[in-house]
Amino acid sequence: MDSLRELMLLPAPSGYENAVAQRMAERFSPYADTVFFDRAGNVIARFTGKRTDLPSVMVYAHMDQIGFIIRQITEDGYLRLERLGGVPEKVLPALRLRFFTDDGRWVPGVMGSKSHHVTPAEEKYHADPIGSLYADVGAASAQEVFAMGLGVGNPGIYEPSFSELGGVCFGTSADNRGGCAALLRLAELLGKQRPEQEVFLVGTVQEEFNLRGAMLAARVLKPDIAIALDVALAGDTPDLSGRFPVKLGGGPVVSLYNFHGRGTLNGTIAHRGLADLAIRAAKEADIPLQRFASAGILTDSAYVQLENEGIAALDLGFPARYTHTPVEACNPEDIEQLARLIREMLGGMDETFRLPRY
Repeated sequence: MDSLRELMLLPAPSGYENAVAQRMAERFSPYADTVFFDRAGNVIARFTGKRTDLPSVMVYAHMDQIGFIIRQITEDGYLRLERLGGVPEKVLPALRLRFFTDDGRWVPGVMGSKSHHVTPAEEKYHADPIGSLYADVGAASAQEVFAMGLGVGNPGIYEPSFSELGGVCFGTSADNRGGCAALLRLAELLGKQRPEQEVFLVGTVQEEFNLRGAMLAARVLKPDIAIALDVALAGDTPDLSGRFPVKLGGGPVVSLYNFHGRGTLNGTIAHRGLADLAIRAAKEADIPLQRFASAGILTDSAYVQLENEGIAALDLGFPARYTHTPVEACNPEDIEQLARLIREMLGGMDETFRLPRY
């Protein structure tokens, strides 16, 4: 819970992940043999392991969150925006926002919304495209906006928030600070019981901006096995009941299949050996494990699996509700169990484990 709160309140849109990366580096340092950054901005914790004849493993989670980019500042001081990642337009009007200034501060703003009293009936029941919306930072002119340190190209985010209700966390960027929290917990577990093989824990950048950072990390580290930690869509709400057999509090999730299908025609069919290992390890450690398969979602594994000579790839995750909104929800116990599951899996990646699919 504390790690989630800390990470979810740190602002880090795609391309501006430094606040989370620095915090993760600090948290990795007491346990890893080395902690370093690559050129892309990924933060990497290396555990050297005891044996060099075993497959090396990269476990990773993206640090970035969805957001906005300022594309225009009007003469009367309003901001026109573009989406930075998959922002759902129907949640935007009247939201609280934050914008990153040229000198490294975050300043508040709100997304404008036409006053209800003068909104015609035909406009009340549809989502306005982001190109027609605007942000208000309290300025009366473009010059006042510039004086705040804002300009075209500066990023924005939902105002960071975190709350806990009945053991469930609600707020911004549970996708994918939950995965980052699992990495931090895994680092603690590996510090107490050193792995046999070389293990890299990686906080990656720019996943929400077309899956870029993890691919570059894999190219540099050249792991034999890569396990991505990300959200799995919970089906325990009235609108998704019966669509996904995944629920908060039901334990971590193994994804057997995902495919985007819109624009980016890519996805991941799980490496069967890794999927079987996850299922077996969960059973032996008495960890509840949920299964997931869906079109319409995509993770870093889609590109990581294609790096070098081909990498055995698996998606593991934690259930999440209301993804890409300001009130994403997850259960910390699922994340704790996710970290434990990966620690158990590492013990099964011995010299008999087959890297080829067949």
